Amino acid sequence: MGAVWLSVVIPSYNEMTNVRRGVLEEILAYLKKQTYGWELVLTDDGSSDGTLLYLQDLAKKCPHVRVLANAHQGKGPTVYAGMTQAGGDVRLFTDFDQATPIQELEKLLPFIEKGYDVVIGSREVQGAKREREPLHRHIMGKGFNFFVKLFTVRGVQDTQCGFKLFTKRATEKLFPLLYIYKPGDVRGDAFTGAFDVELLYIAKKYGMKIAEVPVFWKYAKTNRVSPLKDSLRMLVDLMRIRTADMLGKYPRS
Repeated sequence: MGAVWLSVVIPSYNEMTNVRRGVLEEILAYLKKQTYGWELVLTDDGSSDGTLLYLQDLAKKCPHVRVLANAHQGKGPTVYAGMTQAGGDVRLFTDFDQATPIQELEKLLPFIEKGYDVVIGSREVQGAKREREPLHRHIMGKGFNFFVKLFTVRGVQDTQCGFKLFTKRATEKLFPLLYIYKPGDVRGDAFTGAFDVELLYIAKKYGMKIAEVPVFWKYAKTNRVSPLKDSLRMLVDLMRIRTADMLGKYPRS
């Protein structure tokens, strides 16, 4: 298949339920149909339920699959590890549960060809489709988006959809500048936080071209989200991002 053009980076944390659903087989079946060179980078966040062993066994069977074993640090540092160690000219990170299925990538790729640095899947722009989302989650997301636009990233309707595509250049520039979600802090939970917001905040600061593209998204039930607690923590993180910028933590040079 030649050199790697596309890297698909998927973070994992205790994902055996999703493994049994066959999500990885579906992703691999899609990628094997492509004519370009690809790799699947599975970056594990200190799983304790057998996920890591399963992923490592899969990698032994498929030469296009790589597995990274990380200490438990949360989604941000885990995605960071995968994106910065990927080798593709174009790099997608997507959620293990495939709430937005891998096939939606075809909606994002044309914008790379048009010269965009960052292309993000969105559940909020016209043409997007949500399925089975509980009302409380929808209200929580709308409220968070309001504060994101107020304090950090303006002009983006949905910063939190876990389906984002970056050029190699954008990856190499943005990820090392992460400050709030930089690697190194071992966590005791699976809190995702405002990792995506920090990335897009830095991209905006650097004047990168960002496209927001409508995608299909299906709600997947999880016990990892505490609506009130996580919302408050994420609002605090928005303030931390602005404070970090004022302290010069996102230097232009």
